[in-house]
Amino acid sequence: MRDQRSVIMIVDDNIANLKIAKNCLSDVYDIFTAPSAAKMFSLLTRNQPDLILLDIDMPEMDGYEAIKLLKSSPTAPTYDIPVIFLTSMSSPEDEIKGLTLGAIDYISKPFLPQLLRKRVELHITLETQRRQLEFQAVKLQAQGHELKLFNENLQRLVDQKTSKVLELQSAILKTVADLVESRDNITGGHIERTQRGLELLIRRLTDLNLYPEQMVGWDIDLMLQSSQLHDVGKIAISDTILNKPGPLSDAEFEEIKKHAALGVEIIERIGAETSDSDFLKYSKIFAGTHHEKWDGFGYPMGLAKEAIPLPGRLMAIADVYDALVSDRPYKKAFAHEEAVRIILDKKGSHFDPILVDVFEMVADQFSSFERIRERKPLGCQLEIPRVAALA
Repeated sequence: MRDQRSVIMIVDDNIANLKIAKNCLSDVYDIFTAPSAAKMFSLLTRNQPDLILLDIDMPEMDGYEAIKLLKSSPTAPTYDIPVIFLTSMSSPEDEIKGLTLGAIDYISKPFLPQLLRKRVELHITLETQRRQLEFQAVKLQAQGHELKLFNENLQRLVDQKTSKVLELQSAILKTVADLVESRDNITGGHIERTQRGLELLIRRLTDLNLYPEQMVGWDIDLMLQSSQLHDVGKIAISDTILNKPGPLSDAEFEEIKKHAALGVEIIERIGAETSDSDFLKYSKIFAGTHHEKWDGFGYPMGLAKEAIPLPGRLMAIADVYDALVSDRPYKKAFAHEEAVRIILDKKGSHFDPILVDVFEMVADQFSSFERIRERKPLGCQLEIPRVAALA
């Protein structure tokens, strides 16, 4: 931005007019005079005025031709210099022609010094304001670019931090799940297998657009991660019961059933120390409802039908399937086909009938989880400790 006096260039082949105009303006502005258009262009190579007062009627090159060259290209250095015509012509056609070529105003000759001064003052003020606005626009644009870069860098840092937090969360979650499974050397891999089965059911449910209202807003990846805590309540169950080398008594069975409610309590205590409500919300549902039955004879709350949250109804199928195809002290593992038949038979009693139909569509893929059993045990005893519990 210019902080010195504005510069005016006066172009007229009449020397008297040049002197009058210069005398009128020189106390306020820096003045350059040129007796011809050619001289004006010569001066413009070294000086950039804020305003040009340009005579129209000049020999060799008149004002119309001169302004055409001044405005010849938007990229020309003289394109944005405002031009006021000085003319003795007074017809509307002459004025329209000049304005069309890019002039901003007309001053008739012979001009009154006071009028010339006021007109120049007006347009210098307008030009100064225009430049200030342009400067502010460029400044704002630069600030906007800097802000965009700042936001992009900030978002990148947030994404990096979020990724690290999620990795840490996943690692902690996996460690807790492994801790649960380490207390039970019977059903290794249970958590991973049920997680995979749950994913199969959810993906197919989504493809079929079933229960869309209940699935609104689901973060499936977060939900699958949180499902690893569905058996976390087993931490509070006695090792004597968890690792009993034979069938459980009725009293022991009642004791192990407490793990669902205990899991909810554990997750609620975690929730008191964190704000990750979505993750814990899913975990709490899985822990507390995966033993509820469609007919209302499950535990711990005896919920029935759609009063059982959909994640719990889904986990019930994945969980029971793994119980059926796993070895237990009181039974040998059922074949995949027999396990599928048992689940289909419990359609509408133990399980949501719609979800049983979905299970039947993907049941063959459940059999692929068998290879997970070859690894070192990772999981805890499945929640259904005896096949009779299915009845």
